[in-house]
Amino acid sequence: MKIGLFGGTFDPPHNAHVALASLALEELALDELRWIPAGEPWQKTRRVTPAAQREAMVRLAMQGEPRFVLDRCEIRRTGASFTLDTVRELQAAQPGNEWFLVIGQDQYANLHTWRDWRELLARVTLAVANRPGVAIEPHPDVKAAAQRVVPLPMLDIASTEIRARAAAGQDIDALVPAGVARYIEAHHLYR
Repeated sequence: MKIGLFGGTFDPPHNAHVALASLALEELALDELRWIPAGEPWQKTRRVTPAAQREAMVRLAMQGEPRFVLDRCEIRRTGASFTLDTVRELQAAQPGNEWFLVIGQDQYANLHTWRDWRELLARVTLAVANRPGVAIEPHPDVKAAAQRVVPLPMLDIASTEIRARAAAGQDIDALVPAGVARYIEAHHLYR
């Protein structure tokens, strides 16, 4: 099987996440794309929404696409969430699959700061979301790794903006899937 791995804090998941995940399914001809909410994101300095709530929002964002799969491995794991640990675990459980790591350009530029990133690159093919008009140069060793570019239409959406708008009581309906917007409202998140 060809499996895409799409990890992140997803605080909250938004329409650009869904667009990238959908494009990755098609562009990479994936059998499935696994959404992997981080349990304890090691690079975040701010307090994140509890994992159970982020997981619930990811479930809502994934609705309607049977090839989207929620993977709870990082939420179940105690301590910091490292992508390599996740890849090792999944590959040990399902050897023989072809694995793609779907990341955005910001993650691509900083990949050389990730724990044991060279081993990670030896285990997966990178699928980098390329935003038109944005050129980011990664570390030369990262750039040399096997990778594909997933064209992503310009969707200028950031979770930071969504949290700020929700905190201010502003409308977020155009930025997140409808179910996610209802969940944020019902649970008074980001207020």
